[in-house]
Amino acid sequence: MPESDLSSRTVLVTGATSGIGYETARLLAERGATVLVHGRTAAEAGAAADALVATAGIDAARLCTFAADFSRLEEVETMAARVVVEHPHLDVLVNNAAIAAPERHTVTADGNELAFQVNFLAHYLLTNLLERALTSDPGGRVVNVSSSLHRTASIQWSDPNRARRYSRLAAYAQSQLALTVFAADPRVTAVSVHPGICATDLLPLYAHDGATPAKGAANIVRLCDPAVEIVNGAYYDRDQRVEPAPGATEERTVKRLTKLADVLIHPEHLNT
Repeated sequence: MPESDLSSRTVLVTGATSGIGYETARLLAERGATVLVHGRTAAEAGAAADALVATAGIDAARLCTFAADFSRLEEVETMAARVVVEHPHLDVLVNNAAIAAPERHTVTADGNELAFQVNFLAHYLLTNLLERALTSDPGGRVVNVSSSLHRTASIQWSDPNRARRYSRLAAYAQSQLALTVFAADPRVTAVSVHPGICATDLLPLYAHDGATPAKGAANIVRLCDPAVEIVNGAYYDRDQRVEPAPGATEERTVKRLTKLADVLIHPEHLNT
C-alpha cells in the first residue's frame, strides 16, 4: 500500500528523544504530520527536535516539544493539560516511552514500582487525560508500543509493585502486558504493537542483535495512518496482526486492570 500523506494529522509520540521513538517522530514528520515530541526534560525534547531539523531536514514548524518525567505523575498531568489547550484535536497518541526495570526494586515518589509506572501507569493517565482530544474527531487512535515479552508475564494483582518478590525481567514484562491489555479499553480506539527487536537501550532484555530503530518505527507509523483500518484491542507483531497473550483482551481483565490503575495513580490525577 502506498504511503499516504499525513499533513492533516497531529501525533504525540512519548519517549521521542532517542531510539524507536525518535525514528517514529522522524518518519511521521517526513510524511507531513505535526509531531508533538515528548522528552523527559525540556532540554532533551528540544535537542531531539533540533536534531530532526538539522539531520533529517524536518520543517521545524511541524514539531512541538513537550516534557514530563513519567516517574512523576504530576508532570504527566501538567503536560496533558498543555496538550489539550494547544492541540484540542489530537489524531494519534503513540505510547512509546519505556525503561528497562532497574536491577534493584525501585519505587517512585507516587508509590509505584518504577517500570510499572513509567511504562504503563503514566501512559494510562496520559491517555485518559487526552481522551477528549483523541475522540474530538473521527479516526483518533492510540498506539501502545508493547513487547513480545508480554507473553511471558503475569500481572500480580495483589502485589503489582512486586514488593514481595522482585525480578527485573518480570517487572518489565508485567508493564508490557498491562500496556497490551490497556489497548482493549473501550474508551478510545487503540492497538498495541511489538515493533520488533531493535538495537536500542532495551536490547539487552531481548537479544544481542537487533534491527535498526527505524525499521521498528516503521511498524508503529503504519498504525498511525488512517488508511490502515484497526480494531480496538488488536495486537500486532511488527506488521502482522496476531493474537496477544491468552486473556489479554478479555473484558474481565480489562476492567480489573482499569480498577487497579485508577487506584495506583490516585483519584486526584484523574479528576482534573
